[in-house]
Amino acid sequence: MSGLVNALVIVAVAALVISRQFRARRLDTTRRCWLLPAILAVVALREPGILDAHHRTGSAALLAAELIVGLGIGAGWAWTTRIWTEPDGAVWTKSTKASIAVWLGGILLRVGLFALGALLGVHQDSAAVLLALAATLLVRSAVLVQRTKVLAPADAGSAAYGDGEPRPAWKERV
Repeated sequence: MSGLVNALVIVAVAALVISRQFRARRLDTTRRCWLLPAILAVVALREPGILDAHHRTGSAALLAAELIVGLGIGAGWAWTTRIWTEPDGAVWTKSTKASIAVWLGGILLRVGLFALGALLGVHQDSAAVLLALAATLLVRSAVLVQRTKVLAPADAGSAAYGDGEPRPAWKERV
């Protein structure tokens, strides 16, 4: 794909994902939550220009930094997301105002990395941003799934015979 198409895909995916996360949504812990990151990673890795042929080391360093920023954004976004359980056991999520700060900080870091690459004369392809976005979504999903393992259903007080001591249920505040 061309750089323009990649840029449009990046903007469309980011807008879709961000807008959906600021509404209360049921958390999908099936394979479906890993599908979008996998598609983005495949599209990014198919691009031949992910590394600059003339500046391989600098390009690889910028790509690694981009991935680290993506991983950090995903983890930060997941930890600033509010999660809770409903009486039926369904897990719900909603991003908070702190999540906006995480996204804005990540965008500023990415702009800084792009400026550094331009200053060094390293050609940067949009495939690196696609790969970092895939890493962001993948880490966010993984951290949210891990966080849900400590939650109990909201009606934990009605335990069945032999269940032992029910775990307290709460809505996490960020």
